[in-house]
Amino acid sequence: MVAKRPKFCGWGYEGDGLTQEEREMVLARYAERFGLEGFEKFINSPLPDQVDLHASRIEIPAALADFCSAANIDRLTHTYGKSFPDYVRIYDKNFTNAPDIVAYAKSEDHVDAVLDWATGAKVAVIPFGGGSSVVGGIEPAVGGKFAGTLSLDLTSLNQILEIDKTSRAARMQGGIRCPDIENGLRPHGLTMRHFPQSFDLATLGGMIATRSGGHFATLYTHIDDFVESTRMMTPAGVMESRRLPG
Repeated sequence: MVAKRPKFCGWGYEGDGLTQEEREMVLARYAERFGLEGFEKFINSPLPDQVDLHASRIEIPAALADFCSAANIDRLTHTYGKSFPDYVRIYDKNFTNAPDIVAYAKSEDHVDAVLDWATGAKVAVIPFGGGSSVVGGIEPAVGGKFAGTLSLDLTSLNQILEIDKTSRAARMQGGIRCPDIENGLRPHGLTMRHFPQSFDLATLGGMIATRSGGHFATLYTHIDDFVESTRMMTPAGVMESRRLPG
């Protein structure tokens, strides 16, 4: 499971994209379809260093410094999801609601430490997985009720912890992405058979939180049909539901 950075602007990961030949082919087809001779003007994708980002309102506490960042690129890439209104603001270079801190949790202890500190510091914590939300679920728009905001990136909590072949069930961490789920289950003759359009980026926790649907979801393949139990870290402690068949 190699960590890759999602694109600042656009779908997929840094380094992914059309070749020049593929790009020219697509543009030629568009021109033919709409009766144009070609395309003379383009809106160039914004670059991170073109954004005038406000300074972080809070400092990273020493106890969290090993896995937290206030670097502009981290804050920018944890501001928006992938909806059309998100892209409008990205192209407008409007990052008013960028998080003040991004925490890259690598363990439950990290999550617990973040929640404990944030509660006392009056900092809003927004869980962040694949960043593919189209409903504004990851944007740190909290108004003036908090001293600041922290985006809690959970993508390093990405392991399959246990596979029960008898029950055809698996216990997995919430930050695991769909491709890694399938790659981990396939050697055991299993599949989750859940293929949303956000498949490449979406994480298990994000799909459960939003009751994800997707391709082949006509009957039994909404994500909540598969969930037998959840275990979650909250500011008040661990909350775990009783395991029941999905």
